[in-house]
Amino acid sequence: MEQTITLGGNKKARRVYGFDEVALAPSALSVDPRDVDASWELGKHRFSIPVIASALDAAVHPALAVEMSRLGGFAVLNGDGVQTRYEDAEAILQEIADAPSEGIVQKIQTIYAEPVKEELIARRVHEIKSAGGVCAISSVPATAPLVARAAVEAGCDIFVVASQVTSVRHYSTHTEVVDLVKFIKDSPIPVIVGNCVGYGPALELMEAGAAAVLVGVGPGAICTTRRVLGLGVPQVTATADCAAARDEYFARTGKYVPIITDGGMRTGGDISKAIASGADAVMLGSSIAAAEEAPARGYSWGMSTSSADLPRGTRIKTDVMGTLREILLGPAHKDDGTMNLVGALRMSMASCGARTIREMQQAELVIAPSLSTEGKAQQRAQGVGQGR
Repeated sequence: MEQTITLGGNKKARRVYGFDEVALAPSALSVDPRDVDASWELGKHRFSIPVIASALDAAVHPALAVEMSRLGGFAVLNGDGVQTRYEDAEAILQEIADAPSEGIVQKIQTIYAEPVKEELIARRVHEIKSAGGVCAISSVPATAPLVARAAVEAGCDIFVVASQVTSVRHYSTHTEVVDLVKFIKDSPIPVIVGNCVGYGPALELMEAGAAAVLVGVGPGAICTTRRVLGLGVPQVTATADCAAARDEYFARTGKYVPIITDGGMRTGGDISKAIASGADAVMLGSSIAAAEEAPARGYSWGMSTSSADLPRGTRIKTDVMGTLREILLGPAHKDDGTMNLVGALRMSMASCGARTIREMQQAELVIAPSLSTEGKAQQRAQGVGQGR
């Protein structure tokens, strides 16, 4: 039974959960990790690992998108970002990375005031496709018609419409509202849509024709939405609610719409819990920005950092942890769970008796807020392992 708490008067709230509050319970059946299949499907595309690189300018440029495809996933290039505003995007990214912390938000706002150029959208698509990569381009709903037209004409494989909160029913008396249903229906390629955190909004996006749904409002390492606006639902509950909508929609229509948990994950354990909560794949940002191949050399910043009126992100230092392969597939040379993420997922699946992503979605979760601290006093005292 769902727990509801009275806050005062007639105002009630339900208890919700994040990654740090739950744990996976091992199964009576165990599987050899080498027999685990962590693949998933999106439209006609099949990916061997359930990891997508987020459309952060600090994380994804054409070369990283190609490498991400080679490793079995795919990356999303920001169609509203630096890559489509500047010909020499690398110099601009280095300028952001080198800038002092004081005044960084204003500097990012100034840089992103440069208009998006359709010819640069097409060029970035060609750079990814010509090197054999799966090409995914994103935009916010307002710019989706322009960005998608240029991207699709250039040969883009997947389009992503993403914003802080994207809904089918958007009301405005000040700007023209993009008809999301028509946009998706007219698209010749799969359209991933997000973000949302609830059963109802997720179901409406599926009914609108979304090829997959992004889940998460404000959990990312570089996002400040939860403080600035007070918005957000912890990712375990958000994922489970949206997965319930997916299952309902599948039972009713026979169409399976993948759920992608977007943000809030740092370790292989977090990713495993996201899948067990109902996700089909995860989207990572700052973890990818920490790769040697990433364009911002150990820094990351949020997509909403550049907002002219109300920035809802910041720049953080991620440092460079290792190659993209090491971060995703190993071998790991850190003991904190931030490398060999897919290897950790496979081992977790194996311990839960899950041979596929669908089976992992049925794994048992327990409420365990003491999981990260139980028996770890020496690690905390010495600042190693889980004590970092």
